[in-house]
Amino acid sequence: MNQVMGFILGLDNKNRKSDSITLLNLLEKSSGYTPYLNGSLIGFGQYHYRYDSGRKGHSSVIAFSPRKQNLVVYIMPGFSQCSALLEKLGKYTLGKSCLYINKLADINIDVLEEIIRLSVTTMQHKYPCKNI
Repeated sequence: MNQVMGFILGLDNKNRKSDSITLLNLLEKSSGYTPYLNGSLIGFGQYHYRYDSGRKGHSSVIAFSPRKQNLVVYIMPGFSQCSALLEKLGKYTLGKSCLYINKLADINIDVLEEIIRLSVTTMQHKYPCKNI
């Protein structure tokens, strides 16, 4: 069993575990990247960034984290291109690049898949992205 599935299967909450498996499969299919574990974050793909300040590093093209309170999907380019899709998504809250979902039953999975694909495509146009 790989690290990612081991992490998910180790979750205490049965619904969070089930939703995480569904989200894992959705993100892998929609992004085309292999999942990897980075702490409590499950990432897909990687890109290298460098800010004007000189700060640089690597980050996931897209990721999620099954937290106790909610599932967090990290939409790296933010949500400015997604406003029409967000209106159809269902029940959620937003942070700068974080989509907080209590449970997948609260949202429209097809709309989430569109948001994921848009996010990944945007990142691929902005940065050279790779599987790790």
